[in-house]
Amino acid sequence: MGKIRAPFYRVVVADSRTKRDGAAIEQIGKYDPTQEPSLIEIDSERAQYWLSVGAQPTEQVNALLKVTGDWQKFKGLEGSEGTLRTRAPKEEFVAPSKGSVIQEKKSKAPAPAEEAAESASQENAE
Repeated sequence: MGKIRAPFYRVVVADSRTKRDGAAIEQIGKYDPTQEPSLIEIDSERAQYWLSVGAQPTEQVNALLKVTGDWQKFKGLEGSEGTLRTRAPKEEFVAPSKGSVIQEKKSKAPAPAEEAAESASQENAE
């Protein structure tokens, strides 16, 4: 997944005998390192299940599990809350309520051609 210079990863459970990009048994999360802070979404319940039945995470996935606290929870270590930081919610935009935002254009002085046409029509009327 992802594009050139825009990495995006899926955290999957796969049989060790299959190809790396082959069919996965289950997708348990995703990782997007380009966001600040990095987006790490891992289904903790499914990760705990697969670890309990003997799944061996790769080094990279093990690092993600340590950040989310799933590895510590599985091993029974302290710090099961992990070191995952969450982004502060954005402030909601509130538009000013003091009236219309649309400003009417000021009328300009008539163009010289219009003035000449008006003066000619007035002279003809007299």
